[in-house]
Amino acid sequence: MTFVRQNLGGWGNCPVLPCAVARPDSVANLGAALTQGGQRDYIARGLGRAYGDSALNRDSGVLSSTGLNHFLEFDPQTGILECEAGVSFAEIIQHLLPRGWFLPTTPGTKFVTVGGAIAADVHGKNHHVDGSFGQFVLSLKLLTADGSVRICSPTQDSEIFWATVGGMGLTGVILSAEIQLLRVESAYYDVTYRRTGSLDQTLEQFAATDSTYRYSVAWIDCVARGASLGRSVLMLGRDVAATDLSPRLRRSPLVLPEKRIKAVPFNFPSLALNSWSVRAFNGLYYAAHGDCQKLVDYDTFFYPLDGIRHWNRIYGQRGFVQYQALFPRETSREGLVELLERITRSGRASFLAVLKSSGAAGQGMLSYLFPGHTLALDFPNTGRSLLPFLQELDAIVLRHGGRLYLAKDACMSTETFKAMYPRLPEFLAVKQRIDPEGKFMSSQARRVLGLGGN
Repeated sequence: MTFVRQNLGGWGNCPVLPCAVARPDSVANLGAALTQGGQRDYIARGLGRAYGDSALNRDSGVLSSTGLNHFLEFDPQTGILECEAGVSFAEIIQHLLPRGWFLPTTPGTKFVTVGGAIAADVHGKNHHVDGSFGQFVLSLKLLTADGSVRICSPTQDSEIFWATVGGMGLTGVILSAEIQLLRVESAYYDVTYRRTGSLDQTLEQFAATDSTYRYSVAWIDCVARGASLGRSVLMLGRDVAATDLSPRLRRSPLVLPEKRIKAVPFNFPSLALNSWSVRAFNGLYYAAHGDCQKLVDYDTFFYPLDGIRHWNRIYGQRGFVQYQALFPRETSREGLVELLERITRSGRASFLAVLKSSGAAGQGMLSYLFPGHTLALDFPNTGRSLLPFLQELDAIVLRHGGRLYLAKDACMSTETFKAMYPRLPEFLAVKQRIDPEGKFMSSQARRVLGLGGN
């Protein structure tokens, strides 16, 4: 199996690192790449939608899973799908939504693979009700460092299973998985929009609606100050039954007409995104979204940015860092206030800022969420000044008992990671047992585990 030298980045294009990339198109070729590839170590990579360096491996092996994207078995009665790890969420939707089945939870892009979704234990707008993606994985096949394939599930090799769910690819290469899909009657959602004037109002709305809406998310104005700090537009969604659609939509309730996809054709100049342009955008967005109720299709509700191909180019050639912080429910107000105030003082405005309510923690040893509120923001890469600023934010998150999301992280230190993830020793014990020589490694893992390099 041939490895090709290539500069790779995550979706944030920060960092971009030289890697040795192989693209196996069969399990046999994947095994050969792993055993005969001649690289120091290896990490699996899907469609590259992790933002930082979790699917990068400087000067060593990256195993692309996109050639292993076959559907293996589907039960139309139960909605249980078995597929290879390189199958994307977009492919699942394309083939199975017309048959009445949708993803049980989904992040803000459908261009992620099943293997990547398991490795990051992704979550969506319904975490407060349904939990993260790992809760819907019934079993998986894992290629481990010794070349053997293990079948793992919550009841079979459960320690390895829960180290793999959320384990960022460090236990082995996920070959395939059985997942439980969600039965739906239509491709539409009843969405209530509520505009709030402050962070307190936003959190009050989450508290009042978490038990009555399956889906919820808030766009938050992270440049607002004073009494308007944390003002937001909440979007609260429910599944729509086919019988509740208009006669026109009822004829094909599970099929959407094709949409025209826009694209960002080149990297924007670095000056395009600044405090003035972001402040103007946020003001217009807030003004344009008053209280109302709309019927919205799944693409518009779950994947608004997928309609703009290469939207990450708006941050320019230097890229950006996405920073996703989680605060426990008991301290989330104080933590969010302190974080937002520090961001507004910095002038590092983010126009893509999303606040969600999170529910019960999953069983993954390195899974991200527990009950609280999670805030995701984008910061343009401004060079050396960015890291000290992010470290200030890290200190705020730590002070309030929070943590950062590995699938978004590009800068977290070893000390911060160990303080934020108390089950790390448990995870490392499993990894040592099944990968004693550290064959599976990434640039992120070397950084957060303090192994040197990146």
